[in-house]
Amino acid sequence: MADEKVADPGPLGLAGFAMTTFCLSTWNANLWKGAGLESALALAFFYGGIAQLLAGMWEFVRKNTFAALAFSSYGAFWLSFYALIKFGLPGGGTDTVAIFLAGWTIFTLYMTVAAMKVNTAVLTVFVLLSITFIFLTIGNYGTPHTTLIHIGGWTGLATAAAAWYASAAGVINSTHGKVVLPVGPRG
Repeated sequence: MADEKVADPGPLGLAGFAMTTFCLSTWNANLWKGAGLESALALAFFYGGIAQLLAGMWEFVRKNTFAALAFSSYGAFWLSFYALIKFGLPGGGTDTVAIFLAGWTIFTLYMTVAAMKVNTAVLTVFVLLSITFIFLTIGNYGTPHTTLIHIGGWTGLATAAAAWYASAAGVINSTHGKVVLPVGPRG
């Protein structure tokens, strides 16, 4: 009996993250006056949330601690973001979003350190995501700072593009059985 290989769930996790981040970032960058938020919320539950959480669980099967933690956690991020927006509890205060984002900023910063041993494509995603979370956290603290939120939206769009590239590289390189889109090996 031949060894069965578990398919790489990384491209799925990265694609779910990229598309959901893209839609939310269009809203944060004020590109489509609200349309990005509604599309992001739909994606946050299913693609960014559930699909990414599943990708994380499949990474545990592959014994890939970094990807398992990243995908499971950001899947939970999107599910909790959906809940925060759709079911926001009364009395949460004006800094609820900033506190939520501050925690994710801390998590993303230490995951960026770990990403230094993965590959350049994934490291780029984490560096850009760290910058995005920093701008969005500060922008949402106290009275919203629209300019900082818009900058966070634009860096979020760059994050989405980097995540789509890493996802495309994973699926295209695997399908072709060779490097078509380089990811820049590290560590």
